[in-house]
Amino acid sequence: MRNLRNIRFGRCQRPDVTAACWDPERDDVVCTAGPTPQSPSIELLRITGDHDISVRTVATWDAPSPNPDLPVDRVVSLQYLSGSATTCLVLEGGDIITVQEDEFSNDGARIEIVGSIDDGIAAARWSPDEELLAVVTKANSLIFMGASFDPVAEVSMTDEDLKASKHVSVGWGKRETQFQGRGAKALRDPTIPEKVDQGLPSPHEDSAVTISWRGDGAYVAINAVEVGARRIIRVYSREGELDSASEPVDGFESSLSWRPSGNLMAGIQRFSDRVDVVFFERNGLRHGQFTLRSPTGPVTSHERIRLEWNSDSTVLAVIFKDMIQLWTMGNYHWYLKQEIPTDPDASCLSWHPEKALRFAAASSSGVLVAEHIFYTARGSCRPPFDTGAVAVIDGESVKLTPFRSANVPPPMSLFEISAASAVVDVAFGYQNTTFAVLHRNGVDVYEWPLKNGRSIKPQLLRKIPFEPTDVTTSGVPLRITYASNNKFHCFSYQEEGPAQLSAPADTDDARLTVVDSYQPLQATTTYEDDSTLECFGQDNSGKLYRIGEFENEILPVQFQTQLPWFEISKVDDEIVAFGLSRNGHIYANSRLLAKNCTSFIVTPTHLVFTTNNHLVKFVHLSADVEELEVPADDPEKDERCRSIERGSRLVTAIPTNMSLVFQMPRGNLETIFPRAMVLAGIRDLIDEKNYARAFSYCRTQRVDMNILYDHQPDQFLANVGLFLDQIPDVTYVDLFLSSLRPENVAETMYQDTKRSKVQPAIIADSAPAPKSSPAKVNAICDGLLKGLQSRKDTNLQNIITAHVCKSPPALDDGLTLVANLMREDEKLAEKAVEHICFLVDVNSLYENALGLYNLELALLVAQQSQRDPREYLPFMQNLHKLTELRRKFEIDDHLARREKALGHLQTLDAFDELVAYTVRHNLYHDALRLYRYDQPRLYTLTNAYAEHLEATSAYREAGLAYESLQKSVSTPHSNKIPRCLLTR
Repeated sequence: MRNLRNIRFGRCQRPDVTAACWDPERDDVVCTAGPTPQSPSIELLRITGDHDISVRTVATWDAPSPNPDLPVDRVVSLQYLSGSATTCLVLEGGDIITVQEDEFSNDGARIEIVGSIDDGIAAARWSPDEELLAVVTKANSLIFMGASFDPVAEVSMTDEDLKASKHVSVGWGKRETQFQGRGAKALRDPTIPEKVDQGLPSPHEDSAVTISWRGDGAYVAINAVEVGARRIIRVYSREGELDSASEPVDGFESSLSWRPSGNLMAGIQRFSDRVDVVFFERNGLRHGQFTLRSPTGPVTSHERIRLEWNSDSTVLAVIFKDMIQLWTMGNYHWYLKQEIPTDPDASCLSWHPEKALRFAAASSSGVLVAEHIFYTARGSCRPPFDTGAVAVIDGESVKLTPFRSANVPPPMSLFEISAASAVVDVAFGYQNTTFAVLHRNGVDVYEWPLKNGRSIKPQLLRKIPFEPTDVTTSGVPLRITYASNNKFHCFSYQEEGPAQLSAPADTDDARLTVVDSYQPLQATTTYEDDSTLECFGQDNSGKLYRIGEFENEILPVQFQTQLPWFEISKVDDEIVAFGLSRNGHIYANSRLLAKNCTSFIVTPTHLVFTTNNHLVKFVHLSADVEELEVPADDPEKDERCRSIERGSRLVTAIPTNMSLVFQMPRGNLETIFPRAMVLAGIRDLIDEKNYARAFSYCRTQRVDMNILYDHQPDQFLANVGLFLDQIPDVTYVDLFLSSLRPENVAETMYQDTKRSKVQPAIIADSAPAPKSSPAKVNAICDGLLKGLQSRKDTNLQNIITAHVCKSPPALDDGLTLVANLMREDEKLAEKAVEHICFLVDVNSLYENALGLYNLELALLVAQQSQRDPREYLPFMQNLHKLTELRRKFEIDDHLARREKALGHLQTLDAFDELVAYTVRHNLYHDALRLYRYDQPRLYTLTNAYAEHLEATSAYREAGLAYESLQKSVSTPHSNKIPRCLLTR
């Protein structure tokens, strides 16, 4: 989902440039001019600068051809050796020359011929570690030289090398001898190729030799023509041992580039109607291909096409005569990301060995220096316009996907539009309703409206072509950005230097005009608020500017150095700039936040970034960058940190959906809903009193629903009616009630990691709502019961649930409601009983129903249980036969409610039975309390109590009881009772 965006572009006009390489220590380009038929001399040049390029001559010397058969010598290899600070040139005539600069000496550079090969040199290349120089001579021999230019190994390249191939010849014979019947293709074995290549030469065969090293320097590949046979790729080890030879490929040409990661070698195969980039493994076997294409015309017209991988194996450069294409691969699809025009007769391209996306291209008229960055062309992340819009460039096509509506995996997309030429950049406008496509011939403006909340196919509004005064024949469009709601700015390179053009996007006769005041900005971004869109730029020193219609305003905040990726946010009207360096350092203004960042996005509430520890982190935004708190690597305990798949990068953020979209290293996509975004979104919805959406996200994202109350307790109790209005589904209200528990999840499980804001009082005259205690659950249930009283017809089930979910459960209240319902609607009562039995243990519910002395209700509950009817029907039948008071006594006695049972015996005036029941269950205190005003019966009960105390060896208490009866003691234990208590 990433594109390539230019951040540096410059040209140096210098005739007869023949080779170029990089000095990584100084970030300079070292190149050679000559020799030419007019002047057989070589000039070594050093090119410095970004936009204002300067050229310095290091050394000049004559280089006549030593071979009469070679009219003009040619530089076949140019390498700057960092270890010795020398430049090494290898010439076709056979000379190997070193040039050592000395800036502090008046003698200039020291030029030395360190070796010469009489046969001449066809190709040469240094290993990546600069320890070996591989040289292929015109006598078909391979020589390995060390850093001191002493030969290490020498091998001859002969047709016997073809036998080194371990490939198996299937021997299908000639095509003429094979059966070609109608059903032949249908019956053909899929493992059998339709055509076996014989290694036929390309019509543009140039007999050139190409050398390419693997990234670790362990192997070197040589692409050369074996006379009388075919073109072959030989792979040698560092010791000069032949490892493999490639299989025959028809139309195979001289280009070769070994991917530094080591898995594939890229070459060119030409057909009559197309040109393919073909890949080989180290063993010489084919491993895939893709077809080259160009919006400017057929690539078959180009005679020689060269290939160069960049240093981190992410970009393959295809060098044509007058242009350079940059290709990337994702999800097994090859994307044409950039097509850069060059001067005619481009001779070579050299990638920077450390800055992977910086290159220098040499041509007969000068040197082009350019640098790109990987970036994601995404739309606004500000709700409610965060459609998740992402644009992917592929040649003249732009693939568009709004991830909020459709998560379409690449290389597919929901929509695709085409431009008249190769697309350079894409910029989204205000509220994602428009976007502009910059291509080599102009700008296309599209409208991208929403219909029923979903993005529909973009519609072309207007095309704004480049006028001759805007982009001349040497001009190159580089970037585009929206500078306001209805105006965009285009950045290009002209002969005079960088240029900034502006045009309105809402007029039919729009034309690009040059902005007068302009700083050379290397990176741009936009910031969108509720009313407008602003554009910001950054120069090569890290200074930040607000891009205006006619001039650019410098900002008070800036970076300490240039950061290729940056975004702007406003917090409390204060500008905060976030930037990411090439080495993974992410900054907020000038403060370093982290050193291991791989990608980042700024949403209205968070800075979101990924790390090379495979974590995604969230930082709450603050106007004071010193208050920004980066969470520790603790995904188990901190909601602001979450583990992700290895190598994942951020594509876009959709705060409305509380989601992030990641792209894996292979190219596939993954959408996650991180706790930090989900909880922040739920809290915001609760603050907005949007309980319906908050509840929906709690349900779908498995968030404890106690947060609906715990985040704003007073607000919830004051808006119970609103809560019930927004959640009309009875089952959803039951789900909320059944999830209640005493814990305050807003302070424990979902503690807000952002500094708490002062909330206005919801109700001035109400007591503070309970937070973490059983009273919290009861307060919620009581509040809902109060709001449900007017909704009995629709929410009767919720009323029962609210009673049952109290702490402790108010089962009697719920059963009483069911009992009342039984008199009105038996079927509804059965459903209510079924529901309450689902919520509570049916055995305890049965006992509570009995405790209400409602036998019909108890029978209805028992029928919902798994009990055998033989267990409860005889008991129920016996109860039906008894009088009401006797039935109540039997029920309370069955339920072990002894105190109530004793009261029923008193009402029945069964004193003897009451005394026996008291003695049996040790209910003396309850019985004495019942008969405290009935002296005769009180005397009997007290005497029984005294005897009980004496029997339990409580002699002192027994003596007190006997004394209260004024009774003498004549028992076996009377001698143990204190005498003082028995006499007055």
